[in-house]
This record gives sequence, structure tokens and C-alpha cells, in this order.
Amino acid sequence: VQLQASGGGLVQAGGSLGLSCAASGGTFSGYGMGWFRQAPGKEREFVAAISRGGGTTYYADSAKGRFTIFRDNAKNTVYLQMNILNSEDTAVYYCAAERSGSSRYAMLSSSSKYAYWGQGTLVTVSS
Repeated sequence: VQLQASGGGLVQAGGSLGLSCAASGGTFSGYGMGWFRQAPGKEREFVAAISRGGGTTYYADSAKGRFTIFRDNAKNTVYLQMNILNSEDTAVYYCAAERSGSSRYAMLSSSSKYAYWGQGTLVTVSS
């Protein structure tokens, strides 16, 4: 499956931004989907994930209450709505697809479990 992330950009602290990730070439509804991010000089970290049916979601502590992940299986797209952004949210954001179909946190929160990755989209939050 191929993943194409979009929606990144420059936003002021306190603002909002919505990311999209369009999938093609596979059965989108069969994959758990996740968003990860990598800030300069840091390791890639988990942000949010959603089960293949959309009924289960997980968030990193840093994202809880500010970010929302959701998906539209009819459009083969997963989204990440980010609100109340701050400078620590500056990073390249990656979407990824996990093909086991598991909805367990241990599976969906670990980058090593994801088989397919998008190219990343840069989010810059100015203070």
C-alpha cells in the first residue's frame, strides 16, 4: 500500500492544523493506521493510532486532549486534527499502516509494527 501525507505547514502557537493521509494500492479498511512524528535531533515517536474499523483510538500523552485521529474508509484516508499547537509539536509527521489488523495498543503504538510509511509532512509551529 502507498501512503501520501499532506496538510503540513507553518502555524502559529495556539493554532490548528489538519493532516491527511491518502492510501492506495491496498485494502485500506484492513489496516490499523498511525501517525508518528520526528523532530530535529530526536527519534521518531508515536502520536496517535486508530484501529482498522475506527472504533479504537490511542494517543500519546502529548497529544491527548489536543489531537484527534479519525478515518474514512470509503475515502481510504486517515486524518489527524491538531489543535492548540505549540513549538514542541514541530516535526515531520508520518502516517503508517499496520497490516496485522490488531487493535491492541502494543501493536498500534509501536513504529516497528508498521509495514508501510508515507513520505512525511512538515509541521512547523512558530512561537
